[in-house]
Amino acid sequence: MTETMRAIEITKAGGPEVLQPTDRPMPQPAHGQVVIKVAYAGVNRPDALQRAGMYAPPPTASDLPGLEASGVVSAVGEGVSGLAVGDKVCALLPGGGYAEYVATPAAHCLPVPKGMDMKEAACLPETFFTVWSNVFMRGGLKAGERFLVHGGSSGIGTTAIQLAREFGARVFATAGTDSKCDACAKLGAEAAINYRDSDFVDVLKAEGGADLILDMVGGDYIPRNLQALAEDGRLVQIAFLSGPKVEVNFATLMTRRLTMTGSTLRPQSDLAKAKIAEELREKVWPLLEAGKIAPVMDSEYAFEDASEAHARMETSGHIGKIVLKVDANA
Repeated sequence: MTETMRAIEITKAGGPEVLQPTDRPMPQPAHGQVVIKVAYAGVNRPDALQRAGMYAPPPTASDLPGLEASGVVSAVGEGVSGLAVGDKVCALLPGGGYAEYVATPAAHCLPVPKGMDMKEAACLPETFFTVWSNVFMRGGLKAGERFLVHGGSSGIGTTAIQLAREFGARVFATAGTDSKCDACAKLGAEAAINYRDSDFVDVLKAEGGADLILDMVGGDYIPRNLQALAEDGRLVQIAFLSGPKVEVNFATLMTRRLTMTGSTLRPQSDLAKAKIAEELREKVWPLLEAGKIAPVMDSEYAFEDASEAHARMETSGHIGKIVLKVDANA
């Protein structure tokens, strides 16, 4: 094995053009870690935020972008059981996915689902960890409840729609074009709301209100989300694309017994992420292997074209996931 590898680094804070190929030392597995020879790396909003200088990686993480990948285990550290060199996995990463090799805790790896290729598998960890932990573990979504997800055509949205559908919820989604709304409807949303033409508050109120809302928009959506909730409804916040600050009348929470919560995935402890992985393996991976749910793919870019992949994502024209092909032979 060579001592260096190809990687894509952030040369300085800025636009997609600051992503440039480089050579980096090969990672070595620490205790409890494995090293993965990366086949594909997923491209996500946090990667773009990090590139823009707005989302610093944790002190112990690689400075390279990339929070999910698929590939083959190439090295196993001390204290690891259940994984061996040669195993095909997909993994949630602390960073470093835009590289030929990456180290990550073994407990954050999941097997590539049977019948699924590496390209699809690379799209699973970041969105499925995020959706499962926020919609089901934190948000407590139950069968029969009304669930609204904003950004329904995003990687998070397409995952949330399918999982909520499979677990028996009534699903509603917002998106910005008719074609995106059509995609949401095909995945199982009973109402896909074009937010440029209709008010999601009115739509949900007419149905009795949302029991749970998953939001990554923030800004002026926050008070509108509270209006759209049913009595005892829950709002789960996972991002603030329109900003985190807004004026809210919190008397609404008391009088209607609402709950506001939220989380970010990357800063959580290794143990917390391992718990999410355990639940996914038990409750979601069988659905993937049965073909009942699947990642929605938008586009694939060559490893060296990471800047183009970021530019594509930032147009917000994509539906589903964008990936980088890291291993040309994958």
